[in-house]
Amino acid sequence: MNSDINIIGESGLQFFGKISASISHEINNVLAIINENAGLLDDFTIMADKGMPIDPKRLKNVASKILVQIRRADEIVRNMNTFSHTIDQIKADLDLRETVEFVVTLSHRFASMRGITIEIKPPENIVIISTAAFFLENLIWLCLDFAMNITGSAKTISILIEETGSGGRIRFAGLEGLTSELADTFPSDRETALLGMLKSELTVSAEEKELILYLPKLHNL
Repeated sequence: MNSDINIIGESGLQFFGKISASISHEINNVLAIINENAGLLDDFTIMADKGMPIDPKRLKNVASKILVQIRRADEIVRNMNTFSHTIDQIKADLDLRETVEFVVTLSHRFASMRGITIEIKPPENIVIISTAAFFLENLIWLCLDFAMNITGSAKTISILIEETGSGGRIRFAGLEGLTSELADTFPSDRETALLGMLKSELTVSAEEKELILYLPKLHNL
């Protein structure tokens, strides 16, 4: 039990560190674009000082690009804030679709770097489960990270969220590269510890080329 707690703690720190580092990279990219466009505005100012005409459309275009990046930065910071506060939520009622979408948003940079497209199919009805948000996000991320490594040539992952009689399930489908040998390696100790903590189950099917994560509607930590 103590070993599982240690694994969960270590996994949580790794997850938080990886996502935080990714967010900081995104913010740096935004700042770099804003800096580039601020440099253009400075160039226009020098041109104006020399009496050279400046096309107002060029100024408007630069201003528009800066505003787009400011909105992008605002969204990134809001996601970072939300992610940080999930650690405070020992137990919360979560919309499973929103939780999956949030983890996919946090994972966008990793998917983009691997050239992978992630398609989410929402459930017919809202699926609410009561659980620990941060640990669930960690578990979804680990499944998604594994899935991104075995997409095959299609480089597309379909995530289907479905209601079950006892809660909900998340299916990571279209995993062309999932073989029996790889299926034997997942879940590892990290996923197994989180599955136990969240009273959830995971099936890995090389035949169906998918992972299915089953989550109870309610459980006590």
